[in-house]
Amino acid sequence: MSNPVQRHYQSYPYPHYPLLASVRRCDTYALNLEALWIRFNRSLPPPATRNILIAGCGTFAPYPCSIANPTAVITALDLSESSLKRARLHCLLHGCRNILYRCGDLLDRDSIAGSYGLIDSYGVLHHLSDPLAGLKSLAEHLMPGGIMRIMLYSRYARREEEAIRHALQLLKIRKPDDVRKLLQRARPGSRLASYLAAADETATDSGLADALLHPRVHTYRVDELLEMIAQAGLQPLLFAHPGAIENVPEEIERLRLLEKERRSPGNFVLYLGRQTADPHLKVRDSLIVLNPCLVQSVSRFTLGTVHIPARIGCSNTPLRRSDRRFLRQFIAPLRRSILAGDLTEIVASYKRQLFLLEYDP
Repeated sequence: MSNPVQRHYQSYPYPHYPLLASVRRCDTYALNLEALWIRFNRSLPPPATRNILIAGCGTFAPYPCSIANPTAVITALDLSESSLKRARLHCLLHGCRNILYRCGDLLDRDSIAGSYGLIDSYGVLHHLSDPLAGLKSLAEHLMPGGIMRIMLYSRYARREEEAIRHALQLLKIRKPDDVRKLLQRARPGSRLASYLAAADETATDSGLADALLHPRVHTYRVDELLEMIAQAGLQPLLFAHPGAIENVPEEIERLRLLEKERRSPGNFVLYLGRQTADPHLKVRDSLIVLNPCLVQSVSRFTLGTVHIPARIGCSNTPLRRSDRRFLRQFIAPLRRSILAGDLTEIVASYKRQLFLLEYDP
């Protein structure tokens, strides 16, 4: 096995969630193909687009993707047989059966076939020997109008981990147990002690290995990321890391200012597109519909307040009884023209959160 990244994930399949760990469908709202297609194309997805690729699926990603898209055909690609085995078992235990599992390297042209309406490659490209080639390969398989979600390491968000990772390489420390012993002996106030206090990855061998023992890591400044996206023939549609501004040019400028101070809001999470339609073009009377992943959550039989973690940058409104009653009217598409004028801002807020979707008939 010549690929060091493949060897790494064969030894430490990642992430290590319990096999019985479950997610609510509402938690997967930002993975729903129909919602994303409407958000970025202002139209319903054609039937031919209902294929999804998870490029670098790890042990867990196929499960929430299947929950979000139960009628789609999902291809889960990973170079680690160990990761695929656990992903398959997790999905089997939770009744997710619309997934095709494929072992391969996304840099290998034979590993990916066909075209997809949604490609998810979260935390993968920065581990490739050639991230640009990987992004170009994925872009070639993205349908016109298709959406891609990526997460890449930020230069400044990863600064502490990278310093520790390089030090461990110099010390030839390669096992999680040895790393953990070193961290536990760290002096109070030292870089190692500060990392241990803040990190949530040290509890499992796979988490610790992914954070500090990975054989290959690339990190990016925002302009380096944007250049790579442009070279792949893609466009940034929305930054989705915590606190991101919805307006893409404004968020880019904010990130540049933070980087001048050697700061970052976290790793880069963003949605990319290829030949997507202008979502701001409007016809006379559009339709507004509820995100399919939220239908059960707004049911009359749901008790208490529903809290849905933020997935696309902005914080989410807790859904109280009155909020759920308001959203229920959009389970079936509703024409904008029949909405009262004072509801415009409420609808706009739910659209920003991806709870409501607007498209042209």
